[in-house]
Amino acid sequence: MDILEIDVVCSTNMFIENLHMQTDWLILIVSLPTHHSAGRMRVWRALKGLGCSVLRDGVYLLPYRDEFRQTLQLHADQVAQGGGHAHVLTLDAENPRQQQTFEKLFDRSADYAKLVDEIRELASQNSLSENRTSLQKRLQHLRKEFEAIVLQDFFSGAAQEQAVTALEDLEHAVHQYLAIGEPHAIQRRIKLLARNEYQNRIWATRQRPWIDRLASTWLIRRFIDPAARFLWLAKPGACPDDAVGFDFDGAAFTHVGAKVTFEVLVASFGLTNDAALDRIGALVHYLDVGGIPVLDAPGFETLIKGMHQRWTNDDELILETAKIFDTYYQVYSGSS
Repeated sequence: MDILEIDVVCSTNMFIENLHMQTDWLILIVSLPTHHSAGRMRVWRALKGLGCSVLRDGVYLLPYRDEFRQTLQLHADQVAQGGGHAHVLTLDAENPRQQQTFEKLFDRSADYAKLVDEIRELASQNSLSENRTSLQKRLQHLRKEFEAIVLQDFFSGAAQEQAVTALEDLEHAVHQYLAIGEPHAIQRRIKLLARNEYQNRIWATRQRPWIDRLASTWLIRRFIDPAARFLWLAKPGACPDDAVGFDFDGAAFTHVGAKVTFEVLVASFGLTNDAALDRIGALVHYLDVGGIPVLDAPGFETLIKGMHQRWTNDDELILETAKIFDTYYQVYSGSS
């Protein structure tokens, strides 16, 4: 047993003896002979498949589950049989900061981001023109990928919700394409609307709009209702009956499932095949509710913050921020 092993074992044992709270973390410490490279690789692959986080070489972390403890003990026994040393330890992370540090080690946002990219690629019009067998195989593969990530996502959050929504939308699109006129197993939560029924309207939302509302005003004027007029509400309950409300509880257009208002508007008016809008939607989603990180988000947020501070009149604010959205849309259109 090396020095680190002894220190961790002793300090953790003392910690456990002094506390009688329910433990919530498991640590496996593994030490194999240097010549036992095959055994070390076998252990590493098994623990990776289980979803362990690596604290350092030979030290693995998992949230406490009875089944995880049993599995780790099996691996520890196998290591011992192979001439090595292994210990399964339990500990309480009573310090909130320590708890947060441990939880961040299990962040699966990057895995969900990769999956959502694959989903969007298949959701494109060109991909949906593939034959039935190919589409069904790719859809099943994506579903299995999602389920595999979920099995290791011990602290699920906004990123998982995004992936769920993207996958459900794709499944709906594929079923709709493959079974025109047939009942669909997946019910669409957002009704497709005709843009010509939403022209020259008054659109109402909360005053001092931020990312989601700013993006929505741009989308409305650029793609839905070019003559739209906006009403800024001090209180959502003051929305007139003849106005189209958006981004507040009870509004005609607001968050649905994991979708923010911008994404709901895109889906409602049949704009989902625009790759540039899709990228802007991912940006708005991340800055509004979190989830899958977007590389352009910090710079974009800084620009919007500066404009928000400079223009205190909401009508002027949306005119100026529209220039930013136009620029991003042009860049994303050119690179897609």
